[in-house]
Amino acid sequence: MPSLGAPELILIIVIILLLFGAGRATEVFRALGSGIREFRDAAGGDNKEDADKDAGEEKPQE
Repeated sequence: MPSLGAPELILIIVIILLLFGAGRATEVFRALGSGIREFRDAAGGDNKEDADKDAGEEKPQE
């Protein structure tokens, strides 16, 4: 699968700005960023709640 380069990303950003306008585009990009962040967390198995819970527990000494 080919990756997106700088020209393709610029074209996508310009199209989004034309469709939604500058005010709504920030909301779209913010939602897109949070969605990508949530996907990475879910795909990577990084769960902050589990890490916080494990950090609070003491490990038994052997």
